[in-house]
Amino acid sequence: MTRAVVFDLDGTLLNTLDDLADSANFSLSRRGYPIHETERYKIFVGNGVDTLMERILPENKRTPEEVACLMDIFAKRYAAHSLDKTRPYDGILKLLRALGEREIKTAVVSNKPDPATKQVIFHFFGEDTFDVVAGGGAGFPLKPDPALTVHTLSSMEIPPADALFVGDTMMDMRTAKSAGCVAVGVTWGFRTRDELLKNGADHIIGAPEELIGLL
Repeated sequence: MTRAVVFDLDGTLLNTLDDLADSANFSLSRRGYPIHETERYKIFVGNGVDTLMERILPENKRTPEEVACLMDIFAKRYAAHSLDKTRPYDGILKLLRALGEREIKTAVVSNKPDPATKQVIFHFFGEDTFDVVAGGGAGFPLKPDPALTVHTLSSMEIPPADALFVGDTMMDMRTAKSAGCVAVGVTWGFRTRDELLKNGADHIIGAPEELIGLL
């Protein structure tokens, strides 16, 4: 029986791609590096900000010092512009209402830094929609390590086997399987159906309302 749903953030609840790409390209420009097309960021994002900065730099410039410098520029820019173009995917608000009506607990577990995760979630969904909102840098390894997901479910007193983990990338599917959750891949996000299936998705859905049928 499903008692909780854990959501990824970027590419699952919110389409954050434009704001992420804009801030990352701003950071590159400030350091004199070439920028990338927005669509390329679908591949770059998902593994934390430090990995994002490393991926967008030219290969011969990926030093720890340059990554740290770029991260500092990005963090300040994104904090001020993370809400410019970001929006919930169609059907997400209706899905969350439906889960609430069924008394299904909900949580967000993201590799986005914890302050930024809470900023965008609270802005678009309020502070009371999710039972737990947790991002990276809160004392746990990033996904696909399952520690934060397991801790989140434990705080809600939900066994992983009674939870769906919903996400759009291989990191989310691996996290779900490692944590012992049912892995649900979504095709409206940043990665492909093939990637999700190859990394252990138990179910694939193409629209938020399809999740109700898996409960």
